[in-house]
Amino acid sequence: MQVNPFSHIKMRRPRQGNTALNVILLLYLVVFYAPSLVCSISVSTPAELHASKGDTVTLSCTFTSTSRPTSKMTVDWSYRPQSGGPPLTFFHFSSRAFLPPDGQFAGRIRWEGTPARGEASISLINATLKDNGTYTCSVRNPPDVHGSPTSYTVLTVTPKAASIRFSDVAVLLTFVLLPSIIVTLILIARMLCPKKKHNQSKAYRSPIEVTEGEEYGVHPPPREKKASCCDLYMMDSEDEEGYYELKKRPPTDEGCAESQC
Repeated sequence: MQVNPFSHIKMRRPRQGNTALNVILLLYLVVFYAPSLVCSISVSTPAELHASKGDTVTLSCTFTSTSRPTSKMTVDWSYRPQSGGPPLTFFHFSSRAFLPPDGQFAGRIRWEGTPARGEASISLINATLKDNGTYTCSVRNPPDVHGSPTSYTVLTVTPKAASIRFSDVAVLLTFVLLPSIIVTLILIARMLCPKKKHNQSKAYRSPIEVTEGEEYGVHPPPREKKASCCDLYMMDSEDEEGYYELKKRPPTDEGCAESQC
């Protein structure tokens, strides 16, 4: 008669409660963590952007994906006004860019993205104060459907500060500074060339003092003093006429004067 050596060992059955709990935990890890580790996508944009009215603003959007971008990849840009309201999708990319045909952004959106490099950016041309709000970039690249496929950017557009143009400076120099410079030069010229007063008094001579020619009653004509540039500049109109008439007179003949004596 054979005796079973393991007859004294009692087989224990696993508890059903512990097994069910382990299965639930395993499913939770598989469903929520496995896709994010295998197939995931991450989109990033700057948190805030500031621009002036009339500027061209680049709404930057980059993404990383575990799968290579294919023709199934899509990019969507939506806008939510600063005053609130539902978001409005105004741009779509799927193999090619679909620009907004009408509405607020018609003719003012330019596609700047390169999906092969993880770029999904766009440009907003001629920004206005009405463009203030929140912009959302959404990227889908199947089978990467998990992770962070969207990102947000708050755009703030302010009025452009007044700037002085070159034409304004030229007008200021022509009509304000240039006349002032001319007046200043005239005043300096008058200070450097003062009007000389002609002394009409003759020098005192003794009664017995006789010069050559006076003994015969002939007085030599006085020598004319050539006017300098300063004298001509400071002459009045009447003085100028007298000066030019004196220049026109014919010279006196000294021999004729002697013969008359």
